[in-house]
Amino acid sequence: MTTPRYPTYGDVTTDWAVLGADTLLGREPLISPTRKWRYEDGLVLDGIHEIARLTGDPRYDAYVRDNVDAAVRTDGTIYGYTRDEWNLDHVNNGKSVLNVWEATGDERYRTAAATLLDQLLNQPRLDNGSFWHKQIYPRQMWLDGLYMGSVFYARCAQVFDRPDLFDDVVLQFTAAYDASLDPASGLCRHAFDETRKMYWADPDTGLSPHVWLRALGWFAMAMVDTLDHLPVDHPGRDRVHANLVSLLEAVQRHADPATNLWYQIPDQPGRPLNYLESSGSLMILTSIAKSLRTGLLTGERWEQALETGWANAVSSFLSVTAEGWVNVHRMCEVAGLGGATRRDGTYAYYMSEPIVTNDHKGVGPFLLLAAEMRRRQP
Repeated sequence: MTTPRYPTYGDVTTDWAVLGADTLLGREPLISPTRKWRYEDGLVLDGIHEIARLTGDPRYDAYVRDNVDAAVRTDGTIYGYTRDEWNLDHVNNGKSVLNVWEATGDERYRTAAATLLDQLLNQPRLDNGSFWHKQIYPRQMWLDGLYMGSVFYARCAQVFDRPDLFDDVVLQFTAAYDASLDPASGLCRHAFDETRKMYWADPDTGLSPHVWLRALGWFAMAMVDTLDHLPVDHPGRDRVHANLVSLLEAVQRHADPATNLWYQIPDQPGRPLNYLESSGSLMILTSIAKSLRTGLLTGERWEQALETGWANAVSSFLSVTAEGWVNVHRMCEVAGLGGATRRDGTYAYYMSEPIVTNDHKGVGPFLLLAAEMRRRQP
């Protein structure tokens, strides 16, 4: 057995950003050997990109480009992508495509990004203007989709010089917030069905039965990232910012007081089988950390919440193998609504999904948060 380069578990002084990035390079040199166009892989590449920006290490930029090249052909078409599935999940990787285009100037990446933008420009919509989540989930808005599609949408409005699109970017966020908000808790439900006919939807409100932690994490990270791209003088910017702060305030009220982490169903911490879940907790902490860095949040209580949550995330969710690779534990593998298995959004359903290690939906937020916490070091 080789001698570990880091302690078995590490602590807040461990360079988790470099350790995490080096783990991906060593463990998964090709992030999708089967060349699937998966949103969670794009999430990991977002994290590696941030660590590349932070460290200047060219290996990390090369990793992002090599993995984008595995999916984007020389003519700019995308392996395994079909526009008419109208799947917002398939848009998330466009951010990595834009990163490589900006780094190289190679027009094939611009072509690929334009293809994904074309999907959004033609995406079916609910009556409130929200994008359908997918063709197979018609007339449904899921909070996940705001991270998958609308962050890329905002960035395209900026890099393709399409300021006319910013109004619609804002609409995606405000319509989703208004449709999903549970006024009693201040939290947002996982999804909304405007037909009110899905078996998981409330017949009066159209809302899914529960708040789900990772959906909150997707939504919060999406608002933070989109505010990077919205012009400071855009009339909708203040509304998106206010909704972000309101959501984070509500989420913080539901934090576990002992750890400042969050439960799979965050507003029902005492119910049997509920558990502190890593991917959503890391997403919320990432949102807080980046909001503090960019001035979207201010105040000592937020600083303390972040430091407490990060310390407990390190001790609760992370371990290091003998070869010096990080493992991220205790994440919900997947959760959705509807589909072939008739996922009904009940409490029992959310508790039934497997709890796994190193799923990219948790590894990506870990990398993003590790980068943010490294930036905070003196």
